[in-house]
Amino acid sequence: MKCLIIGAGGIGCYYGARLLEAKHEMTFVARGTHLEAMQQQGLTVEHEALKFHAPVDAVSMEQLLAERDCADYDLIMLALKAGATADWLEQSGDWLSTADTPVLSLQNGVDNEPLIADRIGAERTLGGLAVRIGGHIIAPGHIEARGPAQVVMGCWPATTDDDTRLNILAETLNAAGIPTRVTANIRYELWKKLLINNGVNPLSALTGLDTRSLTADPVLGKTVYRMMQEVAIAARADEVELTAVDVDEMFELISNFDAIKTSMLVDREKGRPLELDEISGAVIRRCKTLGEDAPWTEMTERLLRLEIRPLQWRPQPA
Repeated sequence: MKCLIIGAGGIGCYYGARLLEAKHEMTFVARGTHLEAMQQQGLTVEHEALKFHAPVDAVSMEQLLAERDCADYDLIMLALKAGATADWLEQSGDWLSTADTPVLSLQNGVDNEPLIADRIGAERTLGGLAVRIGGHIIAPGHIEARGPAQVVMGCWPATTDDDTRLNILAETLNAAGIPTRVTANIRYELWKKLLINNGVNPLSALTGLDTRSLTADPVLGKTVYRMMQEVAIAARADEVELTAVDVDEMFELISNFDAIKTSMLVDREKGRPLELDEISGAVIRRCKTLGEDAPWTEMTERLLRLEIRPLQWRPQPA
């Protein structure tokens, strides 16, 4: 398989390294010093079950559009920050229109697949999510990842038929050491993951705490749970039913998972834009549509918008 990874950060590079180890052909699209390091020194990925270092085919988005054809690839894996999806589709729209290569979104949020399908058609759109993985760039060209790193994917917005193409792709990913499951209702799975993302990402960015510290805290743990409950309310606007069992399951999962920094916390530490619109904003907007309140999500989102910082308290001289 020839695969293109758009947004080759922590998550994309981990999956790309797995596929390279399995002898597939990979192209990584990145930018800045991370791109330069991959071009000059190769890619290094450290994971409890994978130690990878090798030269890789890494290009900028501009190089890709000018020098490669969409038809060169069997699959495009989209691992961009959700806020960049619309701009990427605008930039690459003509390029994408020259072939029928499917696009698999592995992004946070529940609004990426509709944008992709509107541009290239639902028949080429594969919804997906990376589950139980933490992955970050710890230095240019150097990735650290943790967790089972599972993938759940499905046709957008849902399918009741057996999709041979999707099953073959799942077999390929599984054979490469990427535990992959096909679902007939990817919209439900995306909302189920949003339970975790909305529960811990904003609070983690606000407090600087990792996921285990948040859920173990007697006050913050309750807040995580309440923000998850607000996701379940919001999901009804998309005709998705998340039950109390779903909320409990996701809370238990993140409570028992390795203590990791969320992507939103890492973004805040590095001064990058936060995926607030795509995570908390998605919940708030839909709750308003339904005439429901989302007070815990709204408060946390507002505090982050105000860029609250810890006070530097100093005792006054006597």
